[in-house]
Amino acid sequence: MYAMALRSWKKGEPLTRVELPTPEPRAREVRVAVHAAGVNPVDWKMRAGGPLRLAARVIRTFRGPRGPVILGVDFAGVVEAVGARATGFTVGERVYGGTNFSRGQHGSYADTVVVRADQLCPLPDNVPFDVAGGMTVIGVTAWMSMTEYRPIEPGRRALVLGASGGVGQLAVQIAKRVRNADLVVGVCSAKNVELVRGLGADVAIDYAAGDPLEQAREHGPFDVIVDCAGGYRGSRCRALLAKGGRHVMVAGDSPGAMAQIFVPPFRSRSILGTPTRKRLQAVADAVAAGQVTVNIAERLPLADVEAAHAMSQTHRMTGKIVLLAR
Repeated sequence: MYAMALRSWKKGEPLTRVELPTPEPRAREVRVAVHAAGVNPVDWKMRAGGPLRLAARVIRTFRGPRGPVILGVDFAGVVEAVGARATGFTVGERVYGGTNFSRGQHGSYADTVVVRADQLCPLPDNVPFDVAGGMTVIGVTAWMSMTEYRPIEPGRRALVLGASGGVGQLAVQIAKRVRNADLVVGVCSAKNVELVRGLGADVAIDYAAGDPLEQAREHGPFDVIVDCAGGYRGSRCRALLAKGGRHVMVAGDSPGAMAQIFVPPFRSRSILGTPTRKRLQAVADAVAAGQVTVNIAERLPLADVEAAHAMSQTHRMTGKIVLLAR
């Protein structure tokens, strides 16, 4: 197998092609021939420093895997081999899922991944590999935000900050088209207002046209506020919540964001979607049914991962960047 990997954690270390022995799956594992792998901000944040990089290095030290550092979570492909105790999958089946560093696994920037069976989901025939390869983290994160902390349902309202980004786009669609929210408000730039409305938002707010939280206030209170953009004070978001409402910070890994979790009455939390079969299945079903659309902004060969990271770091993409391994 081959992968695009870091040879060390040294700052500025490039991602280069490495050749590795193709691993055999253990009892509860499945080996997948990767067709597409998505790029997420968490990938390049692990290279840039800060809490995510520190956490990744600590986990790798104690959990492995050894050798080059292969980043990436999202992937879609075809089952190549199934461990003796891995149930629910057959060789040749189309699947998608996510890797897990804390389980001692290599990432998805490779032509082959080995993961546990509970990190996979069968991929419906009408969902292409490139779309599935880019929907794991954003899909699971958006699904968790709208269903697991204060479930959105008819009669409830949702506010999505950063609604034109990867997670934000799916959060808007899940809230409105899957969970049938009474009202969904999305905050974005002026150029993306029509995009966000097209995703199902009842109201799209231009953050440059005045304080976005003050603009949103007239449409609240909200049962769920999902902050996909960062930079919003937790106390101001919590002030817009309905009774029992929840403020969700997507990948809020800064010290300031983490501190919000411990502020009474404990209505803020930071998440990054953890792929499980149940969550993956819910997202796949919504995409297959046409309720949710995954916007792919760029498709690049796996070898061009450095260019993909540079694009992602501009924060100007309104869709996913997907790396094609085959």
